[in-house]
Amino acid sequence: MEEKQKLLEVRDLQTHFFTEDGVIPSVDGVTFDVHKGETLAIVGESGCGKSVTSLSIMRLVSEPGKIMRGQILFEGKDLTKLSEREMRSIRGNEIAMIFQEPLTSLNPVFTVGDQVAEVLRLHQKLSRKQAKERTIQLLRKVGIPRSDKVYDAYPHELSGGMRQRVMIAMALSCNPKLLIADEPTTALDVTIQAQILRLMRELTEEFHTSIMLITHDLGVVAEMADRVIVMYAGQVVEKTDVFTLFKSPKHPYTQGLLNSTPKIHELKDELESIEGTVPPPSNMPKGCRFHPRCPHATAQCVKHEPALKEVDLGHEVRCWLYEDAEEAVIS
Repeated sequence: MEEKQKLLEVRDLQTHFFTEDGVIPSVDGVTFDVHKGETLAIVGESGCGKSVTSLSIMRLVSEPGKIMRGQILFEGKDLTKLSEREMRSIRGNEIAMIFQEPLTSLNPVFTVGDQVAEVLRLHQKLSRKQAKERTIQLLRKVGIPRSDKVYDAYPHELSGGMRQRVMIAMALSCNPKLLIADEPTTALDVTIQAQILRLMRELTEEFHTSIMLITHDLGVVAEMADRVIVMYAGQVVEKTDVFTLFKSPKHPYTQGLLNSTPKIHELKDELESIEGTVPPPSNMPKGCRFHPRCPHATAQCVKHEPALKEVDLGHEVRCWLYEDAEEAVIS
């Protein structure tokens, strides 16, 4: 089988925050790839480092945060080595991002049309008239009715679903090679959420864009993703294709996430939950970071941190339960 081309390669990424309480490792040794034309989902609870990973890729981590180590290779070019000016030509043009809450991402004092058109004028060097015409086409393409009227509307005059559509139009305006979507449907009701997901899928198929989807919603993962990365406490704990993740999850944390998700065919009076909470980055437990919440934890888990190992072809897990798995795969 022909191996897919890698568009993005993240290698041993470490992003730390320098605070009055000391150095806090928010992303700690994260490694993954995004292939051309695929949708990669990054899942985990709040505080697991998903959003900081995406902001690190965009080089948008603000002070006191800093990328300490690692490579972010986009088409072979290391983004960590580029100047801010070089990054600005990539952001919004080759790599675009959709944020969780569009009302805070859109400028309240400019019309939505002007904001989309500005991206086109900056990156595509279109005239004011050309940018307006292209913007109205984009707004129409993302399912916004009366696009010529909405062009002159301000963000507060639109509903949450409409604002998110504007953000998608802006993100796709320059036909980016990679679209990073950080919880793009969290603030929307389920009907609008389904429409937005369908829209993202249709548009990315049309433009052949790769998606890096950050979410805590496993229903969204099942619908959108080709491969999945599960993050916990700043680390990757499981990495596999979407079918394997749902059929045969290996890491106790992944199993806990799946067991706490309601299933139509399995009606229960009470959903299972994962005991405890994600540890704060300033106070990580020794050994396996999940052991205080893990039903299978042993003395070894408390003392030693497991490595991310391949337990099956293309399926990697960070867990002492599978310490002999690497040898099994090799043999």
